[in-house]
Amino acid sequence: MRLLTMNDIESNLSKPPLEFYRTQHKLRLSYMPWLYAELKPTHKAWAIEWQREVQAYFQMMETIKIGNNCFIAPEAKLFAEPGRPIIIGDDSYIAADAVIHGPVTLGKNVSINHHVTMDGGTKGIHIANNVRVAAYCQLYAFNHGMAADRLISEQPTRSHGIYIGEDVWLGANVGVVDGVSIHERAVVGMGSQVTKDIEAFKIVAGNPARVTGDRRDKK
Repeated sequence: MRLLTMNDIESNLSKPPLEFYRTQHKLRLSYMPWLYAELKPTHKAWAIEWQREVQAYFQMMETIKIGNNCFIAPEAKLFAEPGRPIIIGDDSYIAADAVIHGPVTLGKNVSINHHVTMDGGTKGIHIANNVRVAAYCQLYAFNHGMAADRLISEQPTRSHGIYIGEDVWLGANVGVVDGVSIHERAVVGMGSQVTKDIEAFKIVAGNPARVTGDRRDKK
Protein backbone atom coordinates (compact mmCIF):
# COMPACT_ATOMS: atom_id res chain seq x y z
CA MET A 1 0.00 0.00 0.00
CA ARG A 2 1.41 3.37 -1.05
CA LEU A 3 1.92 5.94 1.68
CA LEU A 4 0.26 9.30 1.21
CA THR A 5 2.59 12.10 0.24
CA MET A 6 2.22 15.77 1.09
CA ASN A 7 1.14 16.37 -2.50
CA ASP A 8 -1.64 13.80 -2.07
CA ILE A 9 -2.86 15.50 1.11
CA GLU A 10 -2.74 18.98 -0.40
CA SER A 11 -4.60 17.76 -3.48
CA ASN A 12 -7.34 16.20 -1.34
CA LEU A 13 -7.64 19.33 0.78
CA SER A 14 -7.97 21.51 -2.28
CA LYS A 15 -10.88 19.40 -3.51
CA PRO A 16 -12.60 17.88 -0.49
CA PRO A 17 -15.45 15.46 -1.20
CA LEU A 18 -19.05 16.64 -0.95
CA GLU A 19 -19.61 15.04 2.45
CA PHE A 20 -16.79 17.18 3.91
CA TYR A 21 -18.46 20.34 2.65
CA ARG A 22 -21.77 19.20 4.05
CA THR A 23 -20.28 18.35 7.46
CA GLN A 24 -18.73 21.81 7.67
CA HIS A 25 -21.97 23.40 6.46
CA LYS A 26 -23.92 21.63 9.21
CA LEU A 27 -21.42 22.84 11.80
CA ARG A 28 -21.75 26.41 10.53
CA LEU A 29 -25.54 26.18 10.81
CA SER A 30 -25.27 24.74 14.33
CA TYR A 31 -23.36 27.78 15.57
CA MET A 32 -25.08 30.34 13.31
CA PRO A 33 -28.59 28.90 12.95
CA TRP A 34 -30.11 32.12 11.57
CA LEU A 35 -28.49 31.03 8.28
CA TYR A 36 -30.91 28.10 8.10
CA ALA A 37 -33.72 30.34 6.88
CA GLU A 38 -31.47 31.73 4.14
CA LEU A 39 -30.42 28.40 2.63
CA LYS A 40 -30.65 27.98 -1.12
CA PRO A 41 -33.11 25.30 -2.31
CA THR A 42 -30.34 22.79 -3.10
CA HIS A 43 -29.09 22.99 0.50
CA LYS A 44 -32.52 23.37 2.06
CA ALA A 45 -33.55 19.91 0.85
CA TRP A 46 -30.88 18.01 2.78
CA ALA A 47 -31.01 20.43 5.73
CA ILE A 48 -34.75 19.87 6.24
CA GLU A 49 -34.26 16.11 6.28
CA TRP A 50 -31.31 16.48 8.65
CA GLN A 51 -33.39 18.64 11.00
CA ARG A 52 -36.28 16.20 10.84
CA GLU A 53 -33.97 13.48 12.17
CA VAL A 54 -32.40 15.71 14.83
CA GLN A 55 -35.75 16.94 16.13
CA ALA A 56 -37.29 13.47 16.07
CA TYR A 57 -34.44 12.24 18.28
CA PHE A 58 -34.92 15.01 20.85
CA GLN A 59 -38.69 14.49 20.93
CA MET A 60 -38.27 10.74 21.33
CA MET A 61 -35.72 10.99 24.13
CA GLU A 62 -37.08 13.93 26.13
CA THR A 63 -40.40 15.66 26.91
CA ILE A 64 -40.01 18.20 24.14
CA LYS A 65 -42.50 19.77 21.75
CA ILE A 66 -41.04 21.54 18.70
CA GLY A 67 -43.05 23.86 16.45
CA ASN A 68 -42.84 24.39 12.71
CA ASN A 69 -39.80 25.70 10.84
CA CYS A 70 -37.49 25.40 13.84
CA PHE A 71 -33.76 24.69 13.89
CA ILE A 72 -32.20 22.73 16.75
CA ALA A 73 -28.45 22.13 16.64
CA PRO A 74 -27.64 18.47 17.30
CA GLU A 75 -24.88 19.71 19.64
CA ALA A 76 -27.48 21.40 21.89
CA LYS A 77 -28.08 19.71 25.24
CA LEU A 78 -31.81 19.56 25.95
CA PHE A 79 -33.03 17.86 29.12
CA ALA A 80 -36.77 17.63 29.78
CA GLU A 81 -37.83 14.77 32.00
CA PRO A 82 -41.57 14.22 32.58
CA GLY A 83 -43.03 17.20 34.41
CA ARG A 84 -40.22 19.46 33.19
CA PRO A 85 -41.09 19.96 29.50
CA ILE A 86 -39.38 22.11 26.91
CA ILE A 87 -41.79 23.75 24.46
CA ILE A 88 -40.35 25.48 21.39
CA GLY A 89 -42.55 27.78 19.31
CA ASP A 90 -42.61 28.09 15.53
CA ASP A 91 -39.64 29.59 13.69
CA SER A 92 -37.37 29.42 16.74
CA TYR A 93 -33.83 28.11 16.88
CA ILE A 94 -31.39 26.76 19.46
CA ALA A 95 -27.69 26.85 18.65
CA ALA A 96 -24.86 24.48 19.49
CA ASP A 97 -23.69 23.96 23.06
CA ALA A 98 -26.79 25.53 24.56
CA VAL A 99 -27.79 23.67 27.73
CA ILE A 100 -31.50 23.83 28.52
CA HIS A 101 -33.17 22.04 31.42
CA GLY A 102 -36.95 22.33 31.57
CA PRO A 103 -39.44 23.53 32.35
CA VAL A 104 -38.75 26.07 29.62
CA THR A 105 -41.22 27.57 27.14
CA LEU A 106 -40.04 29.49 24.09
CA GLY A 107 -42.49 31.55 22.04
CA LYS A 108 -42.40 32.05 18.28
CA ASN A 109 -39.32 33.39 16.51
CA VAL A 110 -37.06 33.04 19.54
CA SER A 111 -33.30 32.70 19.07
CA ILE A 112 -31.13 30.95 21.65
CA ASN A 113 -27.52 31.33 20.63
CA HIS A 114 -24.53 29.13 21.34
CA HIS A 115 -23.43 28.32 24.89
CA VAL A 116 -26.59 29.71 26.50
CA THR A 117 -27.53 27.97 29.75
CA MET A 118 -31.09 27.84 31.08
CA ASP A 119 -32.48 25.91 34.04
CA GLY A 120 -36.20 26.24 34.69
CA GLY A 121 -36.10 25.13 38.34
CA THR A 122 -39.62 24.07 39.29
CA LYS A 123 -41.53 27.21 38.21
CA GLY A 124 -40.00 27.49 34.76
CA ILE A 125 -38.55 29.98 32.33
CA HIS A 126 -41.12 31.58 30.03
CA ILE A 127 -39.88 33.46 26.97
CA ALA A 128 -42.35 35.35 24.78
CA ASN A 129 -42.26 35.83 21.00
CA ASN A 130 -39.44 37.48 19.06
CA VAL A 131 -36.85 37.35 21.86
CA ARG A 132 -33.11 37.30 21.15
CA VAL A 133 -30.78 35.62 23.67
CA ALA A 134 -27.15 36.13 22.71
CA ALA A 135 -24.25 33.74 23.32
CA TYR A 136 -23.18 32.70 26.82
CA CYS A 137 -26.26 34.06 28.62
CA GLN A 138 -27.22 32.24 31.82
CA LEU A 139 -30.76 32.06 33.21
CA TYR A 140 -31.40 30.14 36.44
CA ALA A 141 -34.97 29.94 37.73
CA PHE A 142 -33.97 28.61 41.14
CA ASN A 143 -31.69 29.57 44.01
CA HIS A 144 -30.15 28.05 47.14
CA GLY A 145 -30.58 29.21 50.69
CA MET A 146 -27.53 30.74 52.36
CA ALA A 147 -28.14 30.31 56.09
CA ALA A 148 -24.93 30.07 58.08
CA ASP A 149 -26.03 27.07 60.17
CA ARG A 150 -25.64 24.51 57.40
CA LEU A 151 -23.48 23.72 54.40
CA ILE A 152 -24.38 25.25 51.06
CA SER A 153 -24.80 21.71 49.71
CA GLU A 154 -27.49 21.10 52.37
CA GLN A 155 -29.44 24.31 51.78
CA PRO A 156 -33.02 24.12 50.53
CA THR A 157 -33.75 25.47 47.07
CA ARG A 158 -36.58 27.71 45.94
CA SER A 159 -37.97 28.62 42.54
CA HIS A 160 -40.14 31.57 41.51
CA GLY A 161 -39.53 31.40 37.76
CA ILE A 162 -38.24 33.82 35.12
CA TYR A 163 -40.32 35.71 32.56
CA ILE A 164 -38.91 37.36 29.43
CA GLY A 165 -41.39 39.53 27.52
CA GLU A 166 -41.85 39.98 23.78
CA ASP A 167 -39.09 41.53 21.65
CA VAL A 168 -36.54 41.53 24.48
CA TRP A 169 -32.85 41.38 23.60
CA LEU A 170 -30.34 39.91 26.05
CA GLY A 171 -26.78 40.77 25.00
CA ALA A 172 -23.91 38.29 25.30
CA ASN A 173 -22.93 37.04 28.76
CA VAL A 174 -26.05 38.33 30.50
CA GLY A 175 -27.09 36.63 33.73
CA VAL A 176 -30.70 36.52 34.95
CA VAL A 177 -31.56 35.32 38.45
CA ASP A 178 -34.66 33.57 39.71
CA GLY A 179 -37.80 35.62 40.24
CA VAL A 180 -37.01 38.27 37.60
CA SER A 181 -39.41 39.56 34.94
CA ILE A 182 -37.97 41.44 31.97
CA HIS A 183 -40.89 43.16 30.32
CA GLU A 184 -41.54 43.61 26.61
CA ARG A 185 -39.08 45.39 24.34
CA ALA A 186 -36.42 45.86 27.00
CA VAL A 187 -32.72 45.51 26.12
CA VAL A 188 -30.04 44.17 28.47
CA GLY A 189 -26.46 45.16 27.68
CA MET A 190 -23.59 42.70 27.30
CA GLY A 191 -22.20 41.29 30.54
CA SER A 192 -25.04 42.60 32.71
CA GLN A 193 -26.43 40.78 35.74
CA VAL A 194 -30.19 41.16 36.11
CA THR A 195 -31.31 40.88 39.73
CA LYS A 196 -34.54 42.92 39.62
CA ASP A 197 -37.51 43.34 37.29
CA ILE A 198 -37.01 45.51 34.21
CA GLU A 199 -39.81 47.72 32.90
CA ALA A 200 -40.96 47.64 29.29
CA PHE A 201 -38.76 49.46 26.73
CA LYS A 202 -35.95 50.12 29.23
CA ILE A 203 -32.29 49.69 28.29
CA VAL A 204 -30.20 48.42 31.19
CA ALA A 205 -26.54 47.57 31.75
CA GLY A 206 -24.12 46.78 34.54
CA ASN A 207 -23.72 44.53 37.56
CA PRO A 208 -26.29 44.79 38.95
CA ALA A 209 -28.15 46.01 35.86
CA ARG A 210 -29.42 49.61 36.03
CA VAL A 211 -31.45 51.69 33.60
CA THR A 212 -29.31 53.57 31.08
CA GLY A 213 -31.93 54.52 28.52
CA ASP A 214 -35.29 53.87 26.86
CA ARG A 215 -35.90 52.35 23.41
CA ARG A 216 -38.63 54.88 22.74
CA ASP A 217 -35.97 57.60 22.71
CA LYS A 218 -33.96 55.83 19.99
CA LYS A 219 -34.27 56.55 16.28
